[in-house]
Amino acid sequence: MRGSRRAGLAAVTALLTAVGCAGGPVGGDEPEGDAALAEFYGQDVEWERCEGEFECGTFEVPLDYADPGGERLEIAVKRLPASGGDAERSLVINPGGPGGSGYDYVSAAADVISEPVRARMDVVGFDPRGVGRSAPVTCLDAAGLDEYFGAEFDSEDGDSDPTEVTEGGLDELEQANREFVEGCRENSGELMMHLGTANVARDMDVLRGVLGDERLTYLGKSYGTYIGAQYADQFPGRVRALVLDGALDPTMDQLEMSVQQASGFETALRAFVEDCLGQQDCPLGGPGDDVDDGLERIAGLLEDAGREPLANRTGDGREVNRARAELGLLASLYSESRWPQARAALTDAFDGDGTALLRLGDALYDRGPDGDYENSTAALVAVNCSDHPSPRDIGDYEEAAAEAAEESPLFGPSLAWGALPCAYWPEEAVAEPEKMDAPGAAPILVVGTTRDSATPYEWAQGLASGLESGVLLTYEGDGHTAYRRGSACVDVAVDAYLLEEEVPEGGKVCGH
Repeated sequence: MRGSRRAGLAAVTALLTAVGCAGGPVGGDEPEGDAALAEFYGQDVEWERCEGEFECGTFEVPLDYADPGGERLEIAVKRLPASGGDAERSLVINPGGPGGSGYDYVSAAADVISEPVRARMDVVGFDPRGVGRSAPVTCLDAAGLDEYFGAEFDSEDGDSDPTEVTEGGLDELEQANREFVEGCRENSGELMMHLGTANVARDMDVLRGVLGDERLTYLGKSYGTYIGAQYADQFPGRVRALVLDGALDPTMDQLEMSVQQASGFETALRAFVEDCLGQQDCPLGGPGDDVDDGLERIAGLLEDAGREPLANRTGDGREVNRARAELGLLASLYSESRWPQARAALTDAFDGDGTALLRLGDALYDRGPDGDYENSTAALVAVNCSDHPSPRDIGDYEEAAAEAAEESPLFGPSLAWGALPCAYWPEEAVAEPEKMDAPGAAPILVVGTTRDSATPYEWAQGLASGLESGVLLTYEGDGHTAYRRGSACVDVAVDAYLLEEEVPEGGKVCGH
């Protein structure tokens, strides 16, 4: 509401990554041979033609793997049959999130998977439990999410600076995040207790068995890398080829990840500003101007929006305040292909119109033209908070916000505050940390991009070194993830690994 002074909550779902696990510990490769689970592994998917050449169906998994005879979940799955005829095997894919739809991702197979791979493999994607068509978790309705994303809290100087939140603002932050978690509990009940990534990995092994593959071939991007890493650790003997692209480091809790992720967005922001200064339509200056001056211009824009919201010409009544303007800019940094949109949106914003920034943020969080949201936000929070213990004292988040501001003045504080729902997540739903090294697994290919905004390159290095059979492939470039994003070197290496299990030399570096 106009006149209030707040520090934004919107960055809670900017993370699009997660770390950790939920659900009971799993040993080795036992479940398929477990009599209590045999029914699940032995089920058939009744594939039906959908969306032209695609096939759709469902399979069932236990809500709680400790009680396989109890409640069941129905998991939605879609596949694109191999274009070359009889498939050699299936390639299971996931786009990330948490909250991303693997089911929908298959629809983009022609863009995200090379033709040689599609010729020889069925491309298969599923909505993980709690996502989309697979028992979706719900926390807030559309109006509640609008308020949540646009919420700001009292700051000391009235510009909604998230590093200067007042005591009253801290109370409001706590209340808003408690209400979010309570909404999950009220709307999703027992489901919210079983949404961690360890359970998703077990579901994926059921899918592998249902598809008839002896070993899993998998491509996971962003948070999808953690699904793959969890799978390898639980079922090392069932790994054939796992590509983990845009990797995250499983050793960090959610707050640590938020702070480190801020540095990735800072790197991406500086790359964007430097590129912008060389463009004729750059609103931040021109050739020869300093990147730091461009960053200061953006910071001033956000401060001004904190005092007086930008115009919103959609007619939906939402204020383009600091939180929403920041969110739109952050959304544009996931890929260099969005940089022209960012330049245009910033040009409008400096003229007082925040509509384009608002729409960029809406696209990131799946808000449709009718004002309804997909459930990706609820799923993101639920998985992030289930996957690893987080601090329970709001003071830890306040300190993290100040720390993040040192590395990433623009996005760091909001990203740190964005982890706050995890302080109130039911402790019995949160997994204990565990080492993940996937002993005995076949070679696992980890792909890292040096200037990745959402998953810093250091995370790929950490994951590759932590996995016993991890092999790091580096892409020297911008944007989030690398495979099928313009580097022939990366594509050739990944394809050879997926098709023939040929592992690139460790330390290989690719450019465009």
